[in-house]
Amino acid sequence: MELDISIAFALYLVGFLYASVGHGGASGYIAVLSLFAIPVTTYKPLILILNILVAGMGFYQFWEAGYFKWKLCRTFLITSIPAAFIGSKYSLEGNIYHFLLGLALVLPIIKLLDIKPNENKASKPVKLIPALLIGTLIGGLSGMLNIGGGIFLSPILILLGWANVKEAAAASALFIVLNSISGLLGSSATLVITPSAITWFIMAAAGGITGAYWGSSRFQHITVRYLLSAVLAIASVKLLFFM
Repeated sequence: MELDISIAFALYLVGFLYASVGHGGASGYIAVLSLFAIPVTTYKPLILILNILVAGMGFYQFWEAGYFKWKLCRTFLITSIPAAFIGSKYSLEGNIYHFLLGLALVLPIIKLLDIKPNENKASKPVKLIPALLIGTLIGGLSGMLNIGGGIFLSPILILLGWANVKEAAAASALFIVLNSISGLLGSSATLVITPSAITWFIMAAAGGITGAYWGSSRFQHITVRYLLSAVLAIASVKLLFFM
């Protein structure tokens, strides 16, 4: 019972934190389950379903607040959706790969914390060819890692000057929903639902609803920037130590 409560509380916090920056939380949920020695493979489809629900809540909240711009994610989606479907059919093996991927997330964390935000500055237009290539890469990784890919897209949009933090959150939320659906459709894993899992994921969804509201309507841009850095740090730790 105490273990279930601890897991549920941890998933609530992850749902809140991720949804506040427009993410679904898949990498965070996987990290929590791994930390408590829960076999993640059992819950992979359920994690993607929760990812879709939480990111969907985030998308609605950020869209309602006026931060969604279709041009920020449409080009990425052209290649990411089919890539996520294909990637979901392959299981990544090798601790070295995950270690390098985790290290790769450290750079955007440092950059996000170092950049002095100027949210009034006009965003640059998204470039077609780079966006298509980035969409392919993120989509493929999303499918193979059983996540939506927002942890990669958000910092890219911000660091390349294509969006501010809340615009990136809105675009990433829709990106996560559609890639997660694609990955779920391509996955052959069996959906397993246990009484404990129901409790855990209800708590995560509750955290997602709350986080999406605060991230889109209450937190300032700089707060969302720091929260995004925290989310990336969680994802990095998960890849480095829990794969």
